[in-house]
Amino acid sequence: QVQLEESGGGLVQAGGSLRLSCVCTISGSGFSINTMGWYRQAPGKQRELVATVFTGGSTKYGDSVKGRFTASRDNAKNTVYLQTDNLKLDDTAVYYCQADIWGYDYWGQGTQVTVSS
Repeated sequence: QVQLEESGGGLVQAGGSLRLSCVCTISGSGFSINTMGWYRQAPGKQRELVATVFTGGSTKYGDSVKGRFTASRDNAKNTVYLQTDNLKLDDTAVYYCQADIWGYDYWGQGTQVTVSS
C-alpha cells in the first residue's frame, strides 16, 4: 500500500513564500520510487505540472514557475519538497504530490495554496 501526504499549504500574500512537503509511505518491501513531483489544479483548469524531481536529484519545471519555485527530494525519507517564492495570484491552486512507483503514478489528496493581493 502506498500513501502520499502533503503539508505546508495555506494562505499567503502575493510576493510571499511557502514550503510544501510530501511524504510517501510504502507498506511492504521491494518498492522503488522513480520520479516524485508536484502538480497543481486551479478551479476550472486542467491539472498542470509544477515540478518533477528525478531519482538523482535533477529537476524539471513547468514554464510558469521557473525561477520562482525549487523542488528537491530526500530519498532516505521518501520525501519531496517544493519551495515556492515570489508567489503570484495565479499560483492559487490545489497542489498535488505525485510519485512514480514501478511505472504507476500515485497521488496525494492535495494541499490548498491561496495567494491573496
